[in-house]
Amino acid sequence: MSIEKKHTYGICLSGGGALGYAHIGVLQALLEHGIEPEVVSGSSMGAIIGTLYAAGYSPAEMLEINKIDKLYEIHKLIIPAFTHKGFATHKTLRKLLQDTVPHNSFENLKRELHICISNIGDATYKFVKSGNLHDYVVASASIPGIYEVNYIDNGIYVDGGLLNNLPADAIREQCKILIGVDVSSPVKRKQINRVHEAVMASIHTIIHANSLARYRFCDHLIVPQAIKKFHEFQFDKFEAIYKIGYNTAKTYIKNNPQIVVEARKV
Repeated sequence: MSIEKKHTYGICLSGGGALGYAHIGVLQALLEHGIEPEVVSGSSMGAIIGTLYAAGYSPAEMLEINKIDKLYEIHKLIIPAFTHKGFATHKTLRKLLQDTVPHNSFENLKRELHICISNIGDATYKFVKSGNLHDYVVASASIPGIYEVNYIDNGIYVDGGLLNNLPADAIREQCKILIGVDVSSPVKRKQINRVHEAVMASIHTIIHANSLARYRFCDHLIVPQAIKKFHEFQFDKFEAIYKIGYNTAKTYIKNNPQIVVEARKV
């Protein structure tokens, strides 16, 4: 016997640092076509954007919050901690969450939310949809080696993208139509000229490999390629990255009009 799915549209937002601003552009394009997903999943930056969206903030409001709070300034995002748990603290992210989602509750969000976190204590990932919302968002966005690790219950948690950067499987059974947005799909390279290029290309390859396994869960997959021009720490380029996400989604919808009409058939 099949289980009745609760929602029509679901959306999964990948990790990707500053490249995640493209998610806001995608959400705006979807909104303009009458698509407002009722259930959301995300890792890392996707978890942050997903939380704001689930809390009821519009794409335009998210951009305004980013501008007013100057969240594009890197020194505000990476605040040195110098502890045994990590190089930097997520003090700015915690303040953002306290200001925008003060109830600190999954249950009080306007949309259903699932967040992916990675447990480096036992090399597993898990999806969370209840508990201390702020703690789990921070954990999901804690890049290993940069941000402090997070001790929650009996686990040691870091960035959800480490093990599952596109957690579409978290909500596949919750919705009829699942839209995946992957901002971390790597560009093809013909050669490597610097050491840091080799390191970043290797990281992108690993992350992309674990995302590919989740593509099959998506009915529609939107892949903004801001990574061709920008990198994960160029938060000051948020407007240009947003536009890439917006234009990519608009083009996808134009080429795949069934994404709009499918809801009437299910």
